[in-house]
Amino acid sequence: MTIIHPVILSGGIGSRLWPLSRSQRPKQLLPLMGAQTLLQETVARVKGQGFSAPTVICNADQRFLVAEQMRETGPLDGTIVLEPASRSTAPAAAIAALMTLQRDPDALLLVLPADHVVRDVAAFHEAIAAAKIAAMRGKLVTFGIVPTQPAQGYGYIRRGLPLDESSESFTVSRFIEKPDRTSAEQYVAAGDYFWNSGMFFFQACAYLEELERLEPEMLKHCREAVTQGQQDLDFFRIAPEPFALCRAISIDYAMMERTEKAAVVPVQIGWSDIGSWDALWEVSTKDQGGNVLSGDVLQHGSQGSYLRSEGPLLAAAGLRDIAVVATKDAVLVCALNASQDVKLIVERLEQGGRTQHLTHAVTARPWGSYEKLHSGDGFQVKHITVKPGGKLSLQRHEKRSEHWTVVAGRAIVTCDDKVFPLEENQSTFIPLGAKHRLENPGDAPLHLIEVQCGDYLGEDDIVRFDDVYGR
Repeated sequence: MTIIHPVILSGGIGSRLWPLSRSQRPKQLLPLMGAQTLLQETVARVKGQGFSAPTVICNADQRFLVAEQMRETGPLDGTIVLEPASRSTAPAAAIAALMTLQRDPDALLLVLPADHVVRDVAAFHEAIAAAKIAAMRGKLVTFGIVPTQPAQGYGYIRRGLPLDESSESFTVSRFIEKPDRTSAEQYVAAGDYFWNSGMFFFQACAYLEELERLEPEMLKHCREAVTQGQQDLDFFRIAPEPFALCRAISIDYAMMERTEKAAVVPVQIGWSDIGSWDALWEVSTKDQGGNVLSGDVLQHGSQGSYLRSEGPLLAAAGLRDIAVVATKDAVLVCALNASQDVKLIVERLEQGGRTQHLTHAVTARPWGSYEKLHSGDGFQVKHITVKPGGKLSLQRHEKRSEHWTVVAGRAIVTCDDKVFPLEENQSTFIPLGAKHRLENPGDAPLHLIEVQCGDYLGEDDIVRFDDVYGR
C-alpha cells in the first residue's frame, strides 16, 4: 500500500481574526471551534491507516507551542520543520518534498494548511482517495470546494474535462482571482466553478520536477537549505541563508497556474478557511437568534451576531450582524460583512508601533503561561502559571533580580547550587546573576507571583543554559 505523507503548513498569521489571532499565537494554534486547536484538528484528520506521521512546517518562534500541541494528540512521532523566515507555500512544499523523498522515493504528499475546518471528515477521506488516483498518474491535484454562496473572499477554479470516463478528477480549465460580486454569482450559477481550497495532493517527485522547470532557482535554494539544515532536539532547522534567497510565492502562483499537470477534485466536505469573523460565525453553532456566543457573554435581543469574550463579562443588547470579540487587552467591534477590514486595523497597530497585534496579555509557553499584571520604572509584576510537570529553562539575568511568591501549588526552585521546595504562601529571592530554574512537580497547576526589579526588564536580559522546555 502506498503511504500518504501529510504536510501541514502552520506558518500563517490570521490577522483578520484579531484580536484573538496574533503573530506569536496565530489562529491555527487557538481552539476556535472546540477543545482542540485548528492544528490539532488538522493532525487528527490525517491519522490512521494509510497515513504516515505528519510533517509540520512552522515559524521557529512557535516551535515549542507546536510541539506541545502535537504531544497532546499523541506521541511526537512526526517531523517539525522550522522556517527561519516566511516564504509562502511553494518553498515550504519543496522543503517537505525533498525531506520526504529521503525516506520514501515514491512519496505522495498531502499538503494541508493548519488553519482550515473540515466538518465532514469521511467525505474528505473519500476525496483523498479520488485525488490519490490522479496523483499517482503524475497529476498535481487541488481540491475545489463546491460553493455554497457567491463568496468574493476566495479564488475560483473552473474545471475542464474529466481525466477519464470514471474519474472524479478533472483537468483545470482556469484559475480566477478573487472576483467581484457579479462574477462570483455567475460562477456559482454555472456549476463548474469551485472555491480554491489551498489543499494539494501530488507525488513529491512530480512536484519537484515541475519546480525544476518553472522555478529552478527556488529549487536550488531549497536543496541547499535542506542539505545545510540541522536537527535540533525535536526539530529540523532549515538553513537560513539559502532559504532566504527563495522568493515568497504560493503553490498556486508558482506551480498550479503554470503547469499542464494541474487537476481538481470537486468536494463537499464542510470546509472553511475561517479567514475572518463572518466565516467563523458561519461554521459555528448558533442560538435561536442566529448568534454565536462564546465565553462570559450575556445578550438580549441580538440577531446574527458573533459575541466572544476571553476574559471580561461581555454584555450586548439589540445587535444585528455584529462581531464583538473581547480579550484582556483589546476589544474588536465590527460589522460581520466588514470582517475582511480587520486586517487594516492590524496594519495600523503595526504602523503605530503598538504590540497588541503581536502578543496577548497572557503569553502561552509550553510549560504554562505568564501575564503581566503591572509595571513601572524599574519594576514589573507577573502572574506565572506552570503546568503539572512543567519546567522552565535554566537561566540567569544580568540586569535584574526577582522575588517569587507561590500562591497555589508547589514549586521546586533551583538557585545556583541550591535546589529546594517552595510551598503555598512562601517566597524566595533570586539575586541578580544567579542561575535559576522554576518547575512544578505536582499534579495541579502552580501559580506564582513574580516581581522583577532592575534597570532593564526585557527579554534580552535572559541568558539561557538550555532551551529544552521553552522560555
